[in-house]
Amino acid sequence: MNTKELLKKVRKIEIKTRKLSDNIFSGEYHSKFKGKGMTFSEVRPYTYGDDIRNIDWNVTARNRKPFVKIFEEERELTVMLAIDISGSENFGTKYQLKRETITEIAATLAFSAIKNNDKVGLVMFSDTVELFIPPKKGRSHVLNIIRQLVDYRPVRRQTDISGSLRFVFNVMKKRGIVFLISDFLDENYADTLKIVAKKHDLIGIRIFDPYEKSPRNAGFVLMQDTETGAKYYLDTSSTKVRRQIAELFDNYSRYFKTAFRKSGSGTIEVETGQSYVKALMNYFKSA
Repeated sequence: MNTKELLKKVRKIEIKTRKLSDNIFSGEYHSKFKGKGMTFSEVRPYTYGDDIRNIDWNVTARNRKPFVKIFEEERELTVMLAIDISGSENFGTKYQLKRETITEIAATLAFSAIKNNDKVGLVMFSDTVELFIPPKKGRSHVLNIIRQLVDYRPVRRQTDISGSLRFVFNVMKKRGIVFLISDFLDENYADTLKIVAKKHDLIGIRIFDPYEKSPRNAGFVLMQDTETGAKYYLDTSSTKVRRQIAELFDNYSRYFKTAFRKSGSGTIEVETGQSYVKALMNYFKSA
């Protein structure tokens, strides 16, 4: 993609997603997460009704009377977009590729963040972290993130969600918000999920193609595994084959929902070609 085409595509995404962010998501986004980050402010003498869990025992010992820590809400949040760019994100059968849906959602979240004066960063991963953009503020910063989402060509094809979560855990020193956006065609990330969720507000956004959920009869189809490169013919006229495809989808879906629920994290599911506005709004408006 040449520079002119790239800028045109970035601008198109900016117009669409910034309008959504400005008119729909900003209020819900901030009300969903405000108050989650608390920072130490000062200590004062204990008064009746204070939470004893906030007692500062060192100051109490020095003064021989109880003191409590006072915390205040952090007005500035840090948002990290952890984006799966493995081969399976280039799959799409009817409306658009999963990667295109991921890009629009990530852009909407990024504009929502900067509208509320928050920092936003980007981690792009396959089976390794391929690109990291540290959190910053500002429109130009978000446009750079969108350019990378549109134009970056992954070096590797496979997926390691657990590894990406460990990277995010290590680079985000203070509590923040992590949006992990993927088709989640991976397993064995549940334990790492729990560790990250203890430190950050973690939301998994699962993107899927309608064919993965309800495969249709298209006869013999030449397929290519986008993560291994292997090619093979698939007899989609076979009820058994279509059932196996649907069962694989259900298995990944079940693992995703169970892992995030057990870690206490939020989940959003979006089908390509369908409006992701409703799914995001429902999440942001939930208590």
